[in-house]
Amino acid sequence: MAFTIDRPHIRDVRRRLWRGTAAALAAALLGAVGAVLPAGPAHAAGPARLVYVSHAGAGTVSAYDPATGSTVATIEVGSAPTGIALTPDGSQAWVANGASDTVSVIDTATNSVAATVAVGRTPRSVVISPDGGRAYVVRTADPGGVDVIDTSSLVVTATIAAGDFPDAVDLSPDGSRLYVGNFSSRTVSVIDTVSNTVTATVPVGNAAGLAVSPDGAHVYVADHDDNRLSVIDTATATVTATVPVGSLPQSVAVAPDGGLLYVANRGGDSVSVVDTATNTVVATVPTGAGTSGVLADADGTRVYAANTFVNTMSVIDTATLTVTATVPTGSRPFGLAMSKAARPTVTAVTPAQGPAAGGTTVTLTGTGFTGATAVAFGAVPAASFTVRSDTEITATSPAATTAGPADITVTTPVATSTTGPADRYTYTRDATGLTAAPLLLSLAPGQLKINLNLSAALADTTTGKPITGATVKFTLGTTTVCTATTNTAGTATCTGVVPVLTALLNLGYTATYNGAPTHEPATATAALIHS
Repeated sequence: MAFTIDRPHIRDVRRRLWRGTAAALAAALLGAVGAVLPAGPAHAAGPARLVYVSHAGAGTVSAYDPATGSTVATIEVGSAPTGIALTPDGSQAWVANGASDTVSVIDTATNSVAATVAVGRTPRSVVISPDGGRAYVVRTADPGGVDVIDTSSLVVTATIAAGDFPDAVDLSPDGSRLYVGNFSSRTVSVIDTVSNTVTATVPVGNAAGLAVSPDGAHVYVADHDDNRLSVIDTATATVTATVPVGSLPQSVAVAPDGGLLYVANRGGDSVSVVDTATNTVVATVPTGAGTSGVLADADGTRVYAANTFVNTMSVIDTATLTVTATVPTGSRPFGLAMSKAARPTVTAVTPAQGPAAGGTTVTLTGTGFTGATAVAFGAVPAASFTVRSDTEITATSPAATTAGPADITVTTPVATSTTGPADRYTYTRDATGLTAAPLLLSLAPGQLKINLNLSAALADTTTGKPITGATVKFTLGTTTVCTATTNTAGTATCTGVVPVLTALLNLGYTATYNGAPTHEPATATAALIHS
């Protein structure tokens, strides 16, 4: 999560804050931007996936629909709204009102304020726990710290001290650690969310914004005055790299796969694109004046940048790293947040069964398929799949190792679909065919025993391919003559000795294949011809 702060004269601003005029200055000078980084995707924005933009100069939040390219709602909140975050289910947007000392809770179904919660002085940023049960609100004044709000009761249940002038905040993916960027202390506080205590303090630059990687292994900090990015290893709580970026970096967003970072450069009017594997800037995208907030869409295809000085939002195509749209906003846009794409669901499978050999084209019906990265039948990846729409996928079944039911799952950058009866696909055993050839017997007078050279060919009739490595048993009546294993051509041959009387009493021999987890059993008979 990243935040934006206007700081041409930070020391003067701090003195004024301590004199009690922070509220008035919040809209004019400081402004913080929160970028809620969706954990996963759907391609383009799906239904009800809106970008929420706070306007510190207007006391409003707008809802922008990327699918239509239009603003669908403008909601009045408190004074100088800055940081904004959505609950994991997307049902609420929490907005820090820097000059009202409150947090507005927006019902995203109606795009109206459902509640207002009083917090400490000059709230800047907010983040919601993964389970949606707690909101963490960073405030900068008298003294700075983090207010913990129970989202059910809307009561502040704890206040955690942090460093000097805390601004930026984000959570580890599991919600166990809270990272708070302290601008004036030039540190990041690491907070245990169970005990609500600071467990480590990491020296960085003037922390104006920060974001945690999707795997929780790194925290990326925008060092405002040093024009750089600090990379913190969360296992050791140390800075392991610094990356030069644009002028006055203010906020950071991480791509959903963690491969790229996007840094809003307020002084550079641009977004720096950083490769996390090499910790190098691979592109710089010109945006608008005072780029302060940045948000990565959950499907990885777009980045949104708030241009505070010109009241616009830039929409960046991540494939071309160019601005494809410039959207008018309210006065002094700061915070950006977007609801997470929903977990994919599979509600129907057609056909619901097919041969264990695989190769069946299966149509999956459900929701949240856009941006799907994998389809699996049980633990086996589909041979291929095509996303037809957000509600339909066609997949080719892979070969199975055994017949029986398998849950089909769809994986997107958001999550993997949960399993249930609706996604069940049943593998049936492939049909088989066994062919045995007649055998000519040549008997001499007085002969008591005879060697029988028996042979049979076994094939998978579903695929038309021979079955190799299978055991075939040859019998005369109730007497087992011999057993053999099929070769690469699917042929089993063996020789057995039987009494002549047994051979004479039977009109033919039988070849038997008992089947396998993926193949039906088969038998064949062939005549014994007496010469």
